[in-house]
Amino acid sequence: MKKVFAIVGMTNYILVVFLNAFTDLGHKIIIQNTIFKVYEGSEQIVLTAIVNALVLLPFILMFSPSGFLADRFAKSSIMKYSALFAIVITLLITYAYYHGMFLFAFVMTFLLALQSAIYAPAKYGYIKELVGDEFITAGNGAVQATTTVAILRGIIFYTILFEGMYTPELTSKDAILQTIAPLGWLLVGGSIIEYALASRLPNTLIEATRRGFHFKRYIKGAYLYKNMKIIRRKKDIFKSIIALSLFWSISQVVLAVFGEYAKDELGVSNTIFVQGVMALAGIGIVVGSILVTQFSKYYINTGLATLGAIGMTIIVFIVPFTHSMIFIAFLFTLFGISAAFLLVPMNAYIQHLSPNVHLGTVLAGSNFVQNIFMFSFLILTTLFAYFGMNAELLFYVMGGVGIYLIMMLYKRFSVMSYWAFFEIIMRTLYTFKYEGLENVPKSGAVLLLGNHVSWIDWLILQLPLQRRINFMIDKDIYNWKMFHATLKKGEVIPLSAKAPKDSLKEAQKRLQDNRIVVIFPEGEISHGGELSNFRRGYELIEKSPQLEIIPFFIDGVFGSWFARYKKDTQKCIFCKREITLYFGEKAPNDIKADALKDIIQVMKEKYETQ
Repeated sequence: MKKVFAIVGMTNYILVVFLNAFTDLGHKIIIQNTIFKVYEGSEQIVLTAIVNALVLLPFILMFSPSGFLADRFAKSSIMKYSALFAIVITLLITYAYYHGMFLFAFVMTFLLALQSAIYAPAKYGYIKELVGDEFITAGNGAVQATTTVAILRGIIFYTILFEGMYTPELTSKDAILQTIAPLGWLLVGGSIIEYALASRLPNTLIEATRRGFHFKRYIKGAYLYKNMKIIRRKKDIFKSIIALSLFWSISQVVLAVFGEYAKDELGVSNTIFVQGVMALAGIGIVVGSILVTQFSKYYINTGLATLGAIGMTIIVFIVPFTHSMIFIAFLFTLFGISAAFLLVPMNAYIQHLSPNVHLGTVLAGSNFVQNIFMFSFLILTTLFAYFGMNAELLFYVMGGVGIYLIMMLYKRFSVMSYWAFFEIIMRTLYTFKYEGLENVPKSGAVLLLGNHVSWIDWLILQLPLQRRINFMIDKDIYNWKMFHATLKKGEVIPLSAKAPKDSLKEAQKRLQDNRIVVIFPEGEISHGGELSNFRRGYELIEKSPQLEIIPFFIDGVFGSWFARYKKDTQKCIFCKREITLYFGEKAPNDIKADALKDIIQVMKEKYETQ
């Protein structure tokens, strides 16, 4: 994160993102709280759903124009003029507050969302242009955390001020708006500051589209058809968009019905408590975004998305069985953490896969599809509420949607999901440090050879590498019923002492397919910490000129719970052990076992004395 914020313009950009979300949410919260005070039951659910629909509709209507603008012009300019537009809108909203014009203020929610719809593709596309692919996950984590903090503070800030100005004698929505009218000037002030900061953002335009925009083609739907083809061109992009769409649909419905659930089932009528509990999901997203950044230091960790979907689905099923606001607050926090696990890697993945010339269109298309889903789910919520389905049943329906989301993500990222699960567990016990990563090629055949000190060496090696490693494992362990399916899915190579040549032939075949293969020449886990004799099996592998042999040395794990020698574990049960993995420079393809052992011994002596 320090490196990300050291980039010129990043701090200004983050402040612009914060103010945009903070201002947009402020007006929405004021309208929602007014509805909460005046209406009850199904009528409250319906009107809350309509407010959310007014926010979503512009993202559907502005798909083609917003994508075109973000690809045609500098994204910093789009954000600047969107902020200027927001100043005009918030002035009109303030006018509506002072004159008690609830319907006009209600409709202005649509216009405020309209400027956000124009702004959104530029905002997210700017991340990739500003920080590059190297920091794309950290950049998305920072933006997601900032947006969530803005939402969280907006909910708390405007709800507290709303409750402070509100009195029980106010029974009409127009009278409520007139009472809280001074809040409108806060919206105006936020927009003015946002405009000033957006005007100072650096122009990072990399490649502009040369396409024109013709209104007639837009009205006829020609752009919609063409742009949908663009976002469907890469299956991974489109499937990630669908995953995000399902997540936001579940979240929209949960937030839309929670107010009614809290009021009818839990007897809570104070908006501070209701909005505060939902705001805790925001705290969870901030925490989750930071965690995702830590788990994605070296590549976009897409496996986290599946774990996030599992977490949020379990929580959605638990909420209807919970009658304590304190426990529900805890669940909403966990929901937020799970949400970040899905949101951050999926957004980063879409941006990473999108070509720069179509980045704005792809992100606008992502918004379009997501909002179509959310809009449809809100219509269904409205219909269900109208026909008497209560909030509890809607939670169960959303849990069912969550199960489908889990299945979809697991099918696409099953292997990455396993690795993400193991990584989370291991990072609670150890701190991992990697040196010489630049020596490991990002493509082509690679043979990694090094010391073997613990049962988790395979995990230590895999964590910093996006490419999946092909490991060799004892055939007896490979055939254990409990692990066989997982090991087979992970494309592990079974090694039999009776027929080692067959395993080496399979390793050679994997290398011919330009994969990474790891072999531990010692043949077993070290008993005393010193390097054992290196076996010559790997020398039998036929090596092409393109193959790169990279030696490695693992330090710090000997003496831990997963090593054979465990005496050191008694020193500090709750201390996190630091494990360091050193990758050496490329070794000759014809290197012999003794020479390889000497190289790793030199690495061992060098790094142990540091």
